Amino acid sequence: MRSLLVLFFLIFLTSCSSKLAYNNLDWWVYWYLDDYIELKDGQEEKFDIYLRNWLNWHKESELTRYKAQLESIKSQIQNGTLDSNSVYSNLELARAHWERVRDEVSPQLAEIAKTLDDEQVVSLFAALEKDNQEEEEERDETLNKSEKERLEERIERIEEAISERIGKLTSEQKQIVSTYATQFVPTGGEWLTYRRKIQNAARKLFVTRKSNDSFEAELIILMQNPDSYKSDIYKQSSAHNMTVSATLISEIFTTLTNKQREVLIDNIEDLIDTVEKFQG
Repeated sequence: MRSLLVLFFLIFLTSCSSKLAYNNLDWWVYWYLDDYIELKDGQEEKFDIYLRNWLNWHKESELTRYKAQLESIKSQIQNGTLDSNSVYSNLELARAHWERVRDEVSPQLAEIAKTLDDEQVVSLFAALEKDNQEEEEERDETLNKSEKERLEERIERIEEAISERIGKLTSEQKQIVSTYATQFVPTGGEWLTYRRKIQNAARKLFVTRKSNDSFEAELIILMQNPDSYKSDIYKQSSAHNMTVSATLISEIFTTLTNKQREVLIDNIEDLIDTVEKFQG
């Protein structure tokens, strides 16, 4: 279920420039959903209604919030006030956007979930576990590499992510990335443990869906409170990494060349234009 929810925020985060893509999100949802579960006719009809309502709510309520945040970030960049605290606040605000979407759609998803038959449930959790195993294999491949190799790959990923927004990095900026890359705490193992823990809780709950009058309410609680399934170590490591990310970004910001600043502002303006297109 969480995999389905992710779509609604990812359509914004991936910055798709086509208004057509947003307006045809229902097609993308069904394409993605097919990897996990195939809805029956009655379920699909109900889902269509809910999806239209979610998209209308998203346009009316959420896109305005996204635009406001992007305009605020643009202003901070232009005024030179984008420090680590403001970066951290923006990361938290982005998380809040996701949580509102999750909380909005979870009651209707729980209602549909109650109607799934045994074959659909088995298919859903088998697909989720297949994802887990693929993630585990990738993690094992990473762990088999030397610490130096892992660090080099992390540095490369960070540099690529930053250069996509500001252009080619300077030597000073690459040094900043190298310095902060060593401070990130790996969370892959804890993340997989969390995924399996919440999925196992959901699996046990689905067994009761036909006899449990509280099934929908309990599933909504599960979907809306994922942090309760995370270990303290995972939560602490994630919080640490978020702080490191905010500090890294703010330091890079202090070294921007005029050209990089222009490129970054252009990227922000493109995102704002995208949101406006989605708003219709």
